[in-house]
Amino acid sequence: MDLETGIHQNHFKKESWRTVLTLAYQSLGVVYGDLSTSPLYVYTSTFADDIEHSETNEEIYGILSFVFWTLTIVPLLKYVFIVLKADDNGEGGTFALYSLLCRHARVNPLPSSQVVDEDLSMYKNDIINPAPSTLSARLKSALEKHRVLQKFLLLLALIGACMVIGDGVLSPAISVFSAVSGIELAMSKGHHQYIEVPFACIILIALFALQHYGTHRVGFLFAPVVITWLLCISSIGIYNIFHWNPRVYRALSPYYMYKFLKKTQRGGWMSLGGILLCITGSEAMFADLGHFSQLSIKIAFTSIVYPSLILAYMGQAAYLSQNHVVDNNYRIGFYVSVPVVGSQAIITGTFSIIKQCSALGCFPRVKIVHISSKTHGQIYIPEINWILMLLCLAVTIGFRDTKSMGNAAGLVVITVMLVTTCLMSLVIVLCWHQSVILAICFILFFGTLEVLYLSAALIKFLEGAWVPIALSFFFMSVMCVWHYGTLRQYEFDLQNTVSVDRLLSLGPGLGIVRVGGIGLIHTDLVSGIPSIFSHFVTNIPAFHQVLVFLCVKTVSIAHVKHEERFLVGHIGLREHHIYRCVVRYGYRDARVDDVKFENDLICSIAEYIRTGREGLDNAGEDSVKQREEMMVVGTPSTHLDGIQVCEDNDVANTELASTSELREIQSPPVIKPRKRVRFVIPKSPEIDRNVQDELRALMEARVAGVAYIMGHSYVRAKQGSSLMKKMVINFGYDFLRRNCRTNTYVLNVPPASTLEVGMVCHI
Repeated sequence: MDLETGIHQNHFKKESWRTVLTLAYQSLGVVYGDLSTSPLYVYTSTFADDIEHSETNEEIYGILSFVFWTLTIVPLLKYVFIVLKADDNGEGGTFALYSLLCRHARVNPLPSSQVVDEDLSMYKNDIINPAPSTLSARLKSALEKHRVLQKFLLLLALIGACMVIGDGVLSPAISVFSAVSGIELAMSKGHHQYIEVPFACIILIALFALQHYGTHRVGFLFAPVVITWLLCISSIGIYNIFHWNPRVYRALSPYYMYKFLKKTQRGGWMSLGGILLCITGSEAMFADLGHFSQLSIKIAFTSIVYPSLILAYMGQAAYLSQNHVVDNNYRIGFYVSVPVVGSQAIITGTFSIIKQCSALGCFPRVKIVHISSKTHGQIYIPEINWILMLLCLAVTIGFRDTKSMGNAAGLVVITVMLVTTCLMSLVIVLCWHQSVILAICFILFFGTLEVLYLSAALIKFLEGAWVPIALSFFFMSVMCVWHYGTLRQYEFDLQNTVSVDRLLSLGPGLGIVRVGGIGLIHTDLVSGIPSIFSHFVTNIPAFHQVLVFLCVKTVSIAHVKHEERFLVGHIGLREHHIYRCVVRYGYRDARVDDVKFENDLICSIAEYIRTGREGLDNAGEDSVKQREEMMVVGTPSTHLDGIQVCEDNDVANTELASTSELREIQSPPVIKPRKRVRFVIPKSPEIDRNVQDELRALMEARVAGVAYIMGHSYVRAKQGSSLMKKMVINFGYDFLRRNCRTNTYVLNVPPASTLEVGMVCHI
């Protein structure tokens, strides 16, 4: 399906209020499920073992004060009013902040980055160089010069990404288990676990089985349930406030936090890990930003979610202030009504962060299914979905305890928020060009609160907090091994490139011949001829009449406009008929790999021949730079006034188009029935004879067929490498390469037209 047309404009055109309100409605079912169900387990986790509820109510008032100000400072003030503004062309999440910083600091996170990529229209948005004498300019210069700082920035982004993945494991488990644990109230104490654990597992399996339907359907399915839940807990909260303790509003004063910590001391500090759970799911507002819009997320949170949660927590506090011994004789209807809803937000965010990591070369390639042809952010990753499901089931069966799950989930949540705070402080200076003092105030204000919660979460390492650390360590190892191996392999390919003159000079000695057709060589390089092709020619001294070195790469922006996607250039002299085409995608773009892509590729080369040859006709023989200069070429889907490809199955009909605006260059008729390829070109000044010959050669090669030459490198550590490097390359990276998906481009290549060339690379 064609997901490109109009996708990149979704976040930049003015949205109608109807669209905004529709997105706000959907966001309630996708983004706020986890945050909305947190009242199920916050008070339970807080009063677990660390503190006890006394007759003075200082504990419950202090907890309510902490909950109120934590909800106000973190989700409302930090995320809604500040962090959401730091989007990367409409995209959010840890890697969106990292990409934004790399672009403004001129740091290339990808080895295939080119200077011409900076000319992309979305790349240049709001990039202003700071004054040389400012601290912002010094910080920018330090990031550009010191690779250690660049690696630290990448490591920080990876930590945040790994914690988001860990949250995708823990949040569904705790949300579902907390909801179904209400069954405990209706069962005898000795038998409830035998029912609630299997019941929770069944719901988790159903939850992950629904994911392939996409965010749009899930959002509309869950939104009414979330709205009903929020209205009910807020109504019950209002009833409890007026019925049990109308003066509970006094506990909103920060003074009660001081009294709480003064009385409970170490126990109160340790209980902050339970209070922390009131903001689980807040990071989903930013991670899922690409699925919705800033305004829709702000409207949903400020008008419905935030007031409903405050009323619910106040109502619970009012009830507990008059009922110090809970007899468990309250209704449990809502406990089993929204378990699935509370898990959707972070699962969707996990899919998004995995796609961003994979596109930026920090995660093995996975299958990405685009559910919707209208909204680019609605994706589904089967492998990640089922891995998350298995890990969720393992956590649920292993813990069987809300307290331990809460300790684990709390550490994940606060770590992601702390990483976001650190990255945001850099965004304030480098991207927003604000004062360094403002950035320091930002990190001190929010960072101090988050470090306080982090310390309380870490103290419970042996009580469940070790799980996210173990999960993060595993995913971090996978990401680092993949990134290191990919980078080293690219450097090997770059160092072993050959020039076209060197390749053609081997022709007489090897007896190289040119055969009909187009040879499409897939490579990760954006310059030079890959060593795998010279390896192929050395062993089989023949290659096609027209050669195209195709590089499909990701750039460090969210989206690339379709009219800027193809970058075409000529390698060597014109009579060599050797071209380079770089296809650029944003890290959130849907990749279209089918017959239409092949036609667009051929058309882009033909358009380049027609419009981009003037400068190269006068290029000197020794001017390699001029001969490999590339230009952006439009495609038929976006430039209807450019060259079009037309294929006819009926060769008897050989007459030209009869319109006055179009002229055609046709391939010669053939005797046996086969497709006839025509280039339909717009009316323009008379085409040069050499250009006509080059276009005709391209058409003849297209008629003969396209052969896909795919390189397959077997990577090994070179002799003399350290034991650690041998373990990473020979076992870790090799295992990931053999078990991950191939390039999406390769999946749609006809097997009969594919030639795979193997080569051992010692890095």
